[in-house]
Amino acid sequence: MNREIFLERMTWPQVKAHLESGTTTVVFACGAVEQHGPHLPLFTDAEHGTALAEKVARKLGNALVAPTVRVGCSEHHMHFPGTISLTAETLEAVCRDYCASLSRHGFRTICIIPSHGGNFAPLEAMKERLREAVVPGTEVLVYTDLPEVIEIWRRVVQEASGLGDRVGGHADIAESSVMLALHPGLVRQEEAAPGCTEPVTPEFIRRIISEGFHKVSPNGIIGDARGLSAEIGHRCIDALADTLAEYFATARSGP
Repeated sequence: MNREIFLERMTWPQVKAHLESGTTTVVFACGAVEQHGPHLPLFTDAEHGTALAEKVARKLGNALVAPTVRVGCSEHHMHFPGTISLTAETLEAVCRDYCASLSRHGFRTICIIPSHGGNFAPLEAMKERLREAVVPGTEVLVYTDLPEVIEIWRRVVQEASGLGDRVGGHADIAESSVMLALHPGLVRQEEAAPGCTEPVTPEFIRRIISEGFHKVSPNGIIGDARGLSAEIGHRCIDALADTLAEYFATARSGP
């Protein structure tokens, strides 16, 4: 049985004991509550983030998982009912307070994982300010390579099914498979469909942000969700967690 590593499930003496024993690395994700096509639940990014944070923490060793920031920067999805969005300033304030709190308790390496595409750029922009908000000697490490995430998904899906061209980055075969692996009862497989299949270029992303997601994809999908499977989902989670763990292990200076 895996040992408990979720901070919020512990008592304060348990957290204190972890810190005193040298567990001074903590991981948390920044997700979203937003539309994910007609077939996936709104909390897809938040749940994916929590799963990634747990796997990364276990791979790193001597690491705990702080609560996922469940709502993110999703203004471009607000055309779709149910989406909740924070401004970049609000997300930064929350992350700053998270990091400041964790560092005051003695965590000396804080690893942040964006599990929603709209959080990558804001986290990249704020990371130096987050480092200014923590106790001296604390590292704040932020992964912000969104193209690498999409490339990992495409490679994994291609190897597993030969359908790598269906990866577009949002509610596609990869992300749909991730949710099928995590919450099979909440995936409406009969609604899985193709969406916008334009190449995801910087100009395409600018259109999404400036015009709204619905202008490029009326059903809320980029890529094609058909062909989803739990096996693909587990492989996508594992492959991305491997990359994230390697990134943080290389970047951190402590054990």
